[in-house]
Amino acid sequence: MKEMIHPRIREYACTSCSTVTQKTHSSEKGLTQEQVRQHRKKYGGNEQTISDKKENTIPHCIRRAFINPFTVILFLLAVILLFTDILMPEQYGQGLSSVLIISLMLVLSGVIRLLQELRAKRVTDRLTQMVQTTVSVCRDGVWQEVCSDELVVGDLVRMEAGDRVPADIRLTDATDFFVSQSVITGESRILEKNTLPLAEAPTKISECSNTVFQGTTVTGGKGVGIVLAVGADTVYGNFSAMPSNRKEEFDRGSASIAWVLIKFMVILVPVVFLASGLTKGNWLEAFLFALSVAVGLTPEMLPMVVNVCLAKGSFSMGQKQTVVKNINAMQSLGSMDLLCVDKTGTLTEDTVTLEYFMDVLGNESETVLDYAFLNSYYHSGVKNYLDTAILSCREMPGREAHFETLSKSSVLLDERPFDYTRKFVGILLKGETENLHIIKGNVEQVASRCRYVQFKGEQIPIQGNSVKDAHAIVDEMTEDGMKVLAVACQRTNASVLSGEESDFILLGYLGFFDAPKKSAAGTMKRLKKLKVDVRVLTGDDQKTAVSICSRLGIETDHLLTGEELELISENELPLIIEQTTVFAELSPRQKAQIVELLQQNGHSVGFLGDGMNDLPAEMAANVGISVDTAAEAVKESADVILLRKDLNVLEQGILEGRRAFANMAKYIKITASSNFGNICAVVVASVLLPFFPMTSLQLLLLNLLYDTLCLILPWDNVDTEQLEAPIHWTGKHLGRFMCRFGPISSVFDVLTFAFLYFVLCPSLCGGSFAGLDSSGQAAFISLFQTGWFLESMWTQVLILHLLRTSKIPFLQSKPSHAVFLVTILGVVLFTIFTVTPVGGYLGLTTLPVGYYGFLLLVVICYLLAISGAKYFYFKKHQELLQGGVP
Repeated sequence: MKEMIHPRIREYACTSCSTVTQKTHSSEKGLTQEQVRQHRKKYGGNEQTISDKKENTIPHCIRRAFINPFTVILFLLAVILLFTDILMPEQYGQGLSSVLIISLMLVLSGVIRLLQELRAKRVTDRLTQMVQTTVSVCRDGVWQEVCSDELVVGDLVRMEAGDRVPADIRLTDATDFFVSQSVITGESRILEKNTLPLAEAPTKISECSNTVFQGTTVTGGKGVGIVLAVGADTVYGNFSAMPSNRKEEFDRGSASIAWVLIKFMVILVPVVFLASGLTKGNWLEAFLFALSVAVGLTPEMLPMVVNVCLAKGSFSMGQKQTVVKNINAMQSLGSMDLLCVDKTGTLTEDTVTLEYFMDVLGNESETVLDYAFLNSYYHSGVKNYLDTAILSCREMPGREAHFETLSKSSVLLDERPFDYTRKFVGILLKGETENLHIIKGNVEQVASRCRYVQFKGEQIPIQGNSVKDAHAIVDEMTEDGMKVLAVACQRTNASVLSGEESDFILLGYLGFFDAPKKSAAGTMKRLKKLKVDVRVLTGDDQKTAVSICSRLGIETDHLLTGEELELISENELPLIIEQTTVFAELSPRQKAQIVELLQQNGHSVGFLGDGMNDLPAEMAANVGISVDTAAEAVKESADVILLRKDLNVLEQGILEGRRAFANMAKYIKITASSNFGNICAVVVASVLLPFFPMTSLQLLLLNLLYDTLCLILPWDNVDTEQLEAPIHWTGKHLGRFMCRFGPISSVFDVLTFAFLYFVLCPSLCGGSFAGLDSSGQAAFISLFQTGWFLESMWTQVLILHLLRTSKIPFLQSKPSHAVFLVTILGVVLFTIFTVTPVGGYLGLTTLPVGYYGFLLLVVICYLLAISGAKYFYFKKHQELLQGGVP
């Protein structure tokens, strides 16, 4: 990671604090306001350093809304139509009408998506503003709170436990200053930082013992430093700017669908070009007609329908207390087949209470409580929910004065904050003759450093297996789902902590309980029915995790601890990870490692987390999910934010994601196959007929009218069976679907051609096409094109009802009332449209009533044929409209 460290940091890490102050033009009074303006101009600002923030800016929202594979295809086709309309407008269009129609589609679809993107942005911006984002800075000799975005190189910053480091900072003063760098290194170890200059320029982040980096968390102590790098120059800025595969998943799916359409174009355009050129002899005309075929093959309103489906799904989730920051994340929710969750607050009530404080044999011990209180009260590191539960003992009836006195009885000399290697917190308190060293944390880690146990005021040496006997009571509590901490102490003459703890006295244990959520068990069952497996990834003790998971119906036979994970070979790891349902005692790095291995096994993984230790896994997942009370960095990296920390909310989000993509799949597959059938018929007609069966503008209008009706699809009902499994956004089966159902419509198109050319048109025009004069031929062509226009429109609209479900339409699967009314009204209105002046302007005309009897017969036969094909297709492939299968 050498290239990520700014040269200024490598240089100043080897210089004294006074030299750093001098070279950055700072001082003990910080920068002046004029220097701040100069430095911001020279070095840049600290704004928008996280990739998700960058992707959430208005320019990026506009780019996502208007630029994607679908809109690119339509834009190119609009350019082609512009070319044909200018070159041969009398044969291929009506001025610029076709170009304007496509342009309008592009603009409307982009606006729909942009409005939804901006709505989500406003919500997430409000959530971000609710989080403390200020930093203590000295300017003009006055310490003041300013927004972290306003920092510049040279600013003098003050930090303490719980703060998130706002920039890359060279420390000039540090007191017991401990930092977690897991967000940028993935390592869970807590590092102590100092102000001493290095002997040589650092090449790794871990070597920068006197520098703290943006995004890391202060876990203990206090420190002051000078800002050396801001914004994109920081290590975190570089790290966060790296492309995330999960953000590209929707685009990859869109590209795969676009490529299917392009492949069909590549095949059909040359065929039409050669067929028309050889039969009609006009190669320029053949080329322009072949290009119009490409236009007819593309679902013109594809971007709009896709964006409306996504926006509707995102809006529905918003009503269910879920904010979708990027509506592309709807795809990830719909395709997610594995959800990784932390235990605390997700499966439990997140309200931890101190139930027991006892000696090594399980007797209530006020000494254990007092020493635990001192440890939690005096350590300046980040306090967690367990510390909060311990400190609440000050409210115990009759004990308020005791704990008030206890909190004022000692002076803190030194401390060692919690880290994921030692797994306990240590403090050193000043005593009258000897100082008191108290440690509190993981039972095994604390007990392993003890030489004695205390029972009834006596210190008993630990011999052989007596440690296990001494804390056997712990097993009973952990099996009941309780979180257990051990407390130990030591009298010492040392005034600082060395980090080499030994010869402690084991005092006893603390038992905490966080009850399982009442709703969690039912949600687990429903997620399982949705074919979403849940994996628990927690840092808690394995027995506690097993107890909670067992009560919720989560299989716990396959459990893996972080320590066991480290011992598994790389070859065995993917298989063992796949078979494991509960992971306990994990570090942040291990959580991310598990997520990545599950992805390598072919899963689409979601991760629900809220703490800084969840950030690496959050960023590695296909869809990052957080809550509005999460750490700021976690919310910034998340795709979806739950306004209520409840899996029930997430379950509804999964269903909305699948519903949105099921309706998108309806449009894409049905429309693409229908257009393909029409184009195949056009190819046949262009070879056999002396005129084109439909003008390019009529083809475009036909597709536009159909696509307009399809805008109601986002509100269509979706069969329960289509929501039972993850839906993947891919063009994998699109070509197969088009080839199976498209040619069926071509057959009935050709039958309609024959009826129109040999029966209806000659009878109305007074003879065959070849025997008519120019005016008669014009009427012949108008009748023919109107007849096929109606047949295509009727079959396209009605087939929507047949292929929207694998069941029997209207009986086993009913469309929404809106879809039913709009499609039926659409058929009626578009039929009437052919006899209006606008229809006449486009070359359409009135047909005799008898033709509608023939049309009704053709439509019935066509629907029966499609029903048979649908039955055999579904029987063979077990899918009809899903974008893909897991």
